[in-house]
Amino acid sequence: MNAATVVRKPYTPKEAVERLRHGDLGAWPVVGGLIVIAIVFQSLNEHFLSPENLTNLVMQMAATGTISLGIIMVLLLGEIDLSAGSVSGLCAAVMAILAVRQGWNPLLAVVVALAAGALVGLLHGLMFTRLRMPSFVVTLAGLMSWQGLLLYLLGSGGIINLPFDGFIAKLSDTWLPNWLAWVAITALVAVFGASGLISRRLRVAAELPVTASWWLIVKVAGLAVVLAAAVIIMSADRGVPLLLVIFGTLVVVFDLILRHTAFGRYMYAVGGNAEAARRAGISVTRIRVLAFVLSSTLAAFGGILAASRLAAVNQGSGGSDTLLMAIAAAVIGGTSLFGGRGRAYHALLGVLVIQAIGNGMFLLSVDSSVRLMVTGAVLALAVAIDSLGRRGSTT
Repeated sequence: MNAATVVRKPYTPKEAVERLRHGDLGAWPVVGGLIVIAIVFQSLNEHFLSPENLTNLVMQMAATGTISLGIIMVLLLGEIDLSAGSVSGLCAAVMAILAVRQGWNPLLAVVVALAAGALVGLLHGLMFTRLRMPSFVVTLAGLMSWQGLLLYLLGSGGIINLPFDGFIAKLSDTWLPNWLAWVAITALVAVFGASGLISRRLRVAAELPVTASWWLIVKVAGLAVVLAAAVIIMSADRGVPLLLVIFGTLVVVFDLILRHTAFGRYMYAVGGNAEAARRAGISVTRIRVLAFVLSSTLAAFGGILAASRLAAVNQGSGGSDTLLMAIAAAVIGGTSLFGGRGRAYHALLGVLVIQAIGNGMFLLSVDSSVRLMVTGAVLALAVAIDSLGRRGSTT
């Protein structure tokens, strides 16, 4: 049997089961968890799956999910970014100061805030790669330093209110017309299908194993059904929020980057085995620096989205449990803490789990202490699954 014939043979059900047995669980545990969460909370409170509540839920997850998406960039390398929450608050303050106190064009203020986030990430990346400081120490120092700078910039007032009718506040108070929402999901499904088809053809050309073609059709159809259901449900309330569109676009763009560009392949290679990647000619230092730049830039964007929803920046911006929830979302979604394994959509799945748990318990008037304990248990379970998966893949 020649190589081409072997390459084009799709995975059999038995082979798929074998992959699952060795820890290649994919997103199935998270999807199953979301279904269980929906069933449990809906049975306890019939308002949980109502259009109004689901719309509020997806709006709540945009800021944290964006920060989590940036943290995934660093986790893929087996590193950590503890400064993401502080950076999000600091950059939101920079935007607010420029737009409100200095009278800058709001869009220009947003661009400068994102640039500030990128500079912070560049500093972290250089300290990690050039000075050989552990990422934990670098970003822990950043967590405290950038939080202090936030307090200094806000001054004695401690808060900057954003105009409710301004560009920034409108980001969280804009809803897509029904026709535009359908156009958006059609385009998203088309991009997803085309991406899968291109990936399949490239794997065949490179003489790599491919899954059965029907599996791609099932995934595309499944995505179409989920998105259509989401549009129908949210259209029964106020419609599809712009915040969800922004977050969803970021997830799609970064998923394509990670899966279909040289940079993405280098990220997985460095996270899997940095020394092997270096010997293969990959600039490990450059990849690591870029990962920290992306992490801080996305943290800045998440801070801007959070400020938009609150219509203000204050001393608590980026604080409280922002960082912890962002990291937890990435890990619960399926990104490995050990590097080399993770997808952009894990931020979406993970933050959905966290927000659904928090939202459901809020509807049931459960104390916040219980919510934190449950979220911690879910996080521990996700890490345990990841650890068992790694152990199984090495046996």
